[in-house]
Amino acid sequence: MKKLCYLFGVFCGLALLCSCVKVSDFEEDMLIGKWGQELLFEKYFADGNGYMWDEGDDVKEDEAQKFEWKLEKNKLTQVHLGKMGQKIPKYYTVTELNASNLKYKDDYGKGYSFKKL
Repeated sequence: MKKLCYLFGVFCGLALLCSCVKVSDFEEDMLIGKWGQELLFEKYFADGNGYMWDEGDDVKEDEAQKFEWKLEKNKLTQVHLGKMGQKIPKYYTVTELNASNLKYKDDYGKGYSFKKL
């Protein structure tokens, strides 16, 4: 019984601690602009549109894949627009966004780090 009470107390303590952790609110206007990391680039526009290209795949900016984007608190959604009209949503958690750095990760833990260009 003591063990059960102890585990319940630990659980309640963790729940209380987690409820106090603030999710970072990132400003959409900080995302506007061109970002790059070696050969991968993304460009965000104030109207919620953007595009990305990977020069490592021999894709230049004029061939970039368009996407629509939305940033809510620390959740970044990109809906990529395919050549056949299909919409491919991608979801990320932003971990850093300031005047010079953008970092986010997907649900599988793959991280991306960009510098403002």
